[in-house]
Amino acid sequence: MCRPGVFFLLPPIFFLYTVSAGNVLAWPSDSSHFLNMKIILDELAQKGHEVTVLAHSAILIMDTDNASPLKFENFTVPFTKEKSEKFLDEFITFWIYDVPKMSYWKFYEEVKKASQKQLKMVEHICNGVVKNESLLKKLKEKKFDVVVSDPLTPCGELIAEILGVPFIYSFRFSMGNSMERLCGQLPAPFSYVPGTMTELNDKMSFVERLRNTIFYLSQDVIFQFFISPIWNQYYSEALGRPTTLCEIMGKAEIWLIRTYWDFEYPRPLLPNFEFVGGLHCKPAKPLSEDLEKIAESSGEHGIVVFSLGSLVKNLTDERSNVIASALSQLPQKVIWRYSGNRPVTLGENTVLYDWIPQNDLLGHPKTKAFITHGGTNGIYEAIYHGVPMVGIPLFADQPDNIIHMKNKGMAVMLDINKMQSQDLVDAVNTVINNPSYKENAMRISQIHHDQPLKPLDRAVFWIEFVMRHKGAKHLRPASHELAWYQYHLLDVIGFLLVCLFVMLYITMKIFFFCCRKCRPARRKQKKH
Repeated sequence: MCRPGVFFLLPPIFFLYTVSAGNVLAWPSDSSHFLNMKIILDELAQKGHEVTVLAHSAILIMDTDNASPLKFENFTVPFTKEKSEKFLDEFITFWIYDVPKMSYWKFYEEVKKASQKQLKMVEHICNGVVKNESLLKKLKEKKFDVVVSDPLTPCGELIAEILGVPFIYSFRFSMGNSMERLCGQLPAPFSYVPGTMTELNDKMSFVERLRNTIFYLSQDVIFQFFISPIWNQYYSEALGRPTTLCEIMGKAEIWLIRTYWDFEYPRPLLPNFEFVGGLHCKPAKPLSEDLEKIAESSGEHGIVVFSLGSLVKNLTDERSNVIASALSQLPQKVIWRYSGNRPVTLGENTVLYDWIPQNDLLGHPKTKAFITHGGTNGIYEAIYHGVPMVGIPLFADQPDNIIHMKNKGMAVMLDINKMQSQDLVDAVNTVINNPSYKENAMRISQIHHDQPLKPLDRAVFWIEFVMRHKGAKHLRPASHELAWYQYHLLDVIGFLLVCLFVMLYITMKIFFFCCRKCRPARRKQKKH
């Protein structure tokens, strides 16, 4: 039986974890990045906060209809959605089909050209707010409590600085983890923390550590000498004072990283970095009548779910026929999300859909395997439901993501350009028939579920924490106030070297002095 006095403790305890309705401003990136942020924003809106999303006129995936609990502040940019979509399609095609044939230097040359195009588009997006006086005035009048930003698209932190509002980052990673390391001061020892996109693990040989070091240093050079100077000038002009991109980014109160220890290798972490991987995952809902009919008709063999994500709208006919031929040889029913030309080798066991309820399919008891391109969202849905994977990575971080899952024993990896039909057949049969893949998938799933707070609740908690306390400066390390030579202790090392040199110099002087004193005495002894 509860004591009456206990009830007097409940209101103050409850108060500690609540916050009055706040005013949130969001600066999103496009495509799947916004889908992740939207999960957080929707939850904030459901909890009574007013959430405003800055949306430019060429954004691809955002639904700004009145049914959304979010409010949208729209602004125009001097390019169209069609141009954005064309740029994205060309970049993906280039990465899938051209990059594997390129030399290292040719790859960086082409990426530099694409980056310059993207940079110009992002600058237009920034100008749409930063140089829009009427919009800035409107935003200032709303008196926001916090800005939630995706640093993949710069300027969210700049807008927060102009408005005088604390800001939080929500994203997956930056190339070479440059933003997290150089601006967020996140430690990353090259000896056992593999750079994102190196496809290395945390147990590296000498050659791999050398490769990892070169990768980190090359990314730092690109960030410091090619990316930062452009934004340093832009931010300085916008604020009317000298500043740098890293200085402004370093003011982030919390970094919400969309992975977790079920995916990551053990590594150092700062108190203002929080892993919220899988925040979009949820229990499976019942399937539609047609999908349920396919699942039930699969018998003891079950079904295989296949998706290469929302960005890859088409494969070459040759590749799609290789894949379709492989799928036709499987005893399972295959549900394939695919919107390209219908492959001529498509088997009766394979059904094509323009869109599938991926999470619900992966959570269905009949699902035996997941063929995926390795996007973080899909990987986390497979982890959530404990489904082994066959990874066919296409671009960006996807090969690295699949390598993580392969090293953890729940995935087989194939090359989209080199694999033949039999390779895919063998890979699917391996993850289904070798029980270790399912066992590892379930083990990792249990780790994911065994958390004190759900990832989404943790993300919302930290945003509300920043709103309650007007920031989280007590979580930021003092390294933000150190110069680069102080951070790396070069001044201390230099001082110690000088001291050592002085000691050696004095020692040598004393030694030579003693030697000179001893020589006359020896000469006198010889004369006698």
